[in-house]
Amino acid sequence: MTRSRVEIVEENLDRYLREAVAVPALLARAAPIRPGSDLKAGQAVKLFADQAQSRALDVAARELRKADQGFYTISSAGHEQNAVLGALLRLTDPCLLHYRSGALMMARSRKLPGCDPVLDTLLGLCASSDDPISRGRHKVWGSRALWVPPQTSTVASHLPKAVGMAFAHARARRLDLATELAPDAIVCCSFGDASLNHASALSGINAARYAHRQGSGVAILFVCEDNGLGISVETPRRWVADSFSEMSHLRYFRASGELDEIWDVAAKAIDTCRNARAPVFLHLETVRLWGHAGSDVETTYRSLQDIQSDEARDPLLQNARRLIETGAATPSQLRTIIDTRRDRVRVASADAASRPKLATAEEVSAPLLRIDHQRCRSSASGRPDAGQRELLFGGKLPEDSRVPSRRTLAAHIKSALKDEMLRRPELLVFGEDVARKGGVYGVTAGLQTAFGSGRVFDTLLDETTILGVAQGAGLIGLLPVPEIQYLAFLHNALDQLRGEACSLAFFSSGQFQNPMVVRIAAFAYQKGFGGHFHNDNSIGALRDIPGLVLAAPSRGDDAARMLRGCLALARESGRVVCFLEPIALYHEKDLHDEGDGGWLFDYPIPGSALFPDDVGLYGEDRSDVLLVSYANGLRFSLRAARTLENEFGVRARVLDLRWLNPLPFDSVRRHAEACGRALFIDECRATGGGVADALIAYLCERGFSGPLRSLRSVDSYIPLGPAAATVLLRESDIVKSARELCGIV
Repeated sequence: MTRSRVEIVEENLDRYLREAVAVPALLARAAPIRPGSDLKAGQAVKLFADQAQSRALDVAARELRKADQGFYTISSAGHEQNAVLGALLRLTDPCLLHYRSGALMMARSRKLPGCDPVLDTLLGLCASSDDPISRGRHKVWGSRALWVPPQTSTVASHLPKAVGMAFAHARARRLDLATELAPDAIVCCSFGDASLNHASALSGINAARYAHRQGSGVAILFVCEDNGLGISVETPRRWVADSFSEMSHLRYFRASGELDEIWDVAAKAIDTCRNARAPVFLHLETVRLWGHAGSDVETTYRSLQDIQSDEARDPLLQNARRLIETGAATPSQLRTIIDTRRDRVRVASADAASRPKLATAEEVSAPLLRIDHQRCRSSASGRPDAGQRELLFGGKLPEDSRVPSRRTLAAHIKSALKDEMLRRPELLVFGEDVARKGGVYGVTAGLQTAFGSGRVFDTLLDETTILGVAQGAGLIGLLPVPEIQYLAFLHNALDQLRGEACSLAFFSSGQFQNPMVVRIAAFAYQKGFGGHFHNDNSIGALRDIPGLVLAAPSRGDDAARMLRGCLALARESGRVVCFLEPIALYHEKDLHDEGDGGWLFDYPIPGSALFPDDVGLYGEDRSDVLLVSYANGLRFSLRAARTLENEFGVRARVLDLRWLNPLPFDSVRRHAEACGRALFIDECRATGGGVADALIAYLCERGFSGPLRSLRSVDSYIPLGPAAATVLLRESDIVKSARELCGIV
């Protein structure tokens, strides 16, 4: 019968341990494994035990898969030298890890009494709801007690948030804000040589170097586990070293060779990162055994000679030889370690396979929906110190102002940010051009002067980095409010929201959170100015992200109250929120006629807030037709409602959704039933993932029998100049459709 590569590698190690002969003089446990090394014999044996434990789990993963009891087979086999990092790093050094980090986790877990990494790992492999980190949602390396936020990334998209955490830690120290991390903590982030080429990885490394060049302490340890392969694609020889060994503002260390040599280099890299508060790149030489995963038939793209050559470099085999030849251990001691670990895994596998699994959609999605409403409302109702407010606003409080220019949407958002920053010292505002310039539209003008460059600062021009900083800041307990300059720019970095920020609570069962409120200048109607990148009317990619809260204010007082609610959702329930600010309404003053001031509103005093399901309603006593909209569409709908009543006798009720996720379905249904017919005014593209489709489907599926209609913009990019009006819905379209819906020609 043909033996598998797993069996061959296991037999190679077993044969060596049977045939090896102990040296006459054994080392004391406290003796260095070689002269000049910091690795002691006792430490080396413990590392071997951690590595053997990881290897036994990798074997079990494939056996469980064969028995249809396990569901994940990407292994750590060949990467076991990363155990040295688990032993050298402190439990207060957060680790965002590569998926081949089994040995690292075994070594790190050894530092925490009562931790059982074997059963924990097996529960993850079996997708059991008893898995202490993801509760069966994914096999991840993660632990709240070990400060290992779970990552599911295969393309190094976790690097930007790892850099963000290191940057935010330095920022918190500068601001004298307490976090869970020790003052000299560093952040470890590991990844593979193939994923190092991904844009998000390069973005993260560039951001760390940039921040260090700017004088910020960014204590991050990048660990590239280089096995020379990206599934079937070979990494060019010396590619990693040639690319990163001579980069400015990045200290480079290469760790290869024997276990003690790797230990000494890794220790120096960690010490350099910790003491210099600078980014360090640790290039760890590894080997990949058994293919990419259990389903990967390696012989289809690699020669048997190449596979056997890698098997001869098996780190367990290499380390066993080193320990025996130096006298750190005897063959029988290592055989006992191997047998004990295999037996432990065998028993725990049966236990894990029998444990319960997630059984309902409600159980699966629970972390995405979790909101402590009472805490959120209580948090939003807080008010800053009255005396400090007087000083902050120069004695002219925004709620007392009657100056039109200070009552626009932009002015209200700025005032709300000031109030919230005054009472929340952990709140940071950052992004491109937000500091001295005050943002493209002046929304953040004066904030840096009021609160300092520690809390209001400019970033480099990279949306991936901006969202990475936000995630890292949220992870250590800060409340980030990043700005993305335009909605179209967000698409450059969307996976930082979808794949990273919004998935963290899901894959950690809510044990880790990265709260944030992302302010985005959004939507169209700038009268053709700026073209597509400054007039983006597609939110479909955002509505596709599970758990993401989408707020879309249309008027100033709503914006202030919604922003307070969003910050409370983030702070108290760890939510990720996108706050979509209509560019065209930032400085709008009028509603119907020039000079009428109908779009200027009084500033709501601190303490009042709006939350999802709090809709806006106009003309509740009118019931001929319901107009449902948001953002720019609300203003159009109100104008259209006046025309409908004055010229056609149609009394339209207007509902402002305010929230695009979660949508206020029940409120829409209630008012649609009261009016008997509904028109949905959705300024997004026809197939661009607006909200009209979801709302109409909801009403139809629940038996609404009245006529329904939607208006949406043309499925097109928005051109420059006057032609923009040809692809956007217009006020006249609303009047025409409402008349037709009411049977008025």
